[in-house]
Amino acid sequence: MLRAVRLTGAVFLDAEFTAPWCIGEPSGVEVCVTHMPDAQHVVIYHLVTEGTCDIAMAGETPRSARAGDLIIIPGGEAHALGSDLSRPRVDGAPLVVQRSPDEAPQVRHGGGGALTRMVCGYLACESALFDTVLAALPRLLIIPMRDTPGGQWLMSSIQFSLAECAAPKAGAGTVLAKLSELMFVEAIRRHIESLPPEQQGWLAGLRDRFVGKALALMHSRPAHAWTVDELASHVGLSRSALADRFGALIGCPPMQYLTRWRLQLAADLLRTSRRPLAAIAAEVGYDSEAAFSRAFKRELGSAPAVWRRASPAPGSGQTHAVRRF
Repeated sequence: MLRAVRLTGAVFLDAEFTAPWCIGEPSGVEVCVTHMPDAQHVVIYHLVTEGTCDIAMAGETPRSARAGDLIIIPGGEAHALGSDLSRPRVDGAPLVVQRSPDEAPQVRHGGGGALTRMVCGYLACESALFDTVLAALPRLLIIPMRDTPGGQWLMSSIQFSLAECAAPKAGAGTVLAKLSELMFVEAIRRHIESLPPEQQGWLAGLRDRFVGKALALMHSRPAHAWTVDELASHVGLSRSALADRFGALIGCPPMQYLTRWRLQLAADLLRTSRRPLAAIAAEVGYDSEAAFSRAFKRELGSAPAVWRRASPAPGSGQTHAVRRF
């Protein structure tokens, strides 16, 4: 699933704040309009490298983060950051100081007190498949990256790459983007590991010994003519036991999930390629173009050819919604 999540762009800020301070961060939609017009969705993160800060989102209890914490807003919603969230929020956009194209923009703001440093990242995701992951994540994640060697390595690597951007050196921005993508994947893994045993939902299903293996099989070979019996034999459960366990965790039967996964893959192929419909149908497991078209229209609301014509070409700066599941 995570291989289907493709990072298509990134914007980074080198931010430094001194108490007291409180800024309002724009939504991902505003970031898209201003900085990444080709993006379909923007995930926002703040990696706190020194000091502390509080974060608030509409409808959520404010939370705190400290050095080594990764703050993620998967839905790219507007939020506030600060040492004192009771203060009036300063618009963060005018605070950004643009430097050369190869250097990360800077933000320097505050009253001169206790220091907080962070790397603020905006990761653009072009694929509609990303909605499958985003829909299962909380609106706000705070993941401690300092607690494991891998997390510490990612933090130090991102700080090093940010310093290289200030040099600048060839390819530093690309390295920083890839490290941020890796950090996001690591954060999702850490979140899955932290889920309580009674947790239900798509992410909990990934962690489950049996349902997770069934999902892996369907994701790795979507065109295979899977049956519940065959999946059950691969994962080591009876047919009824797998169906019950899958439905309880994922919220739908295995074959319904497989159909939706195939059609999400097809939607991505339709939007990003000019391949014939018959070839796409075969790649996602349909024997005939007619059967594929019926299923696609039933699930996404329009025939594949119509959907493709209405869908923007990559790089057009437009978006096209694909229904989540």
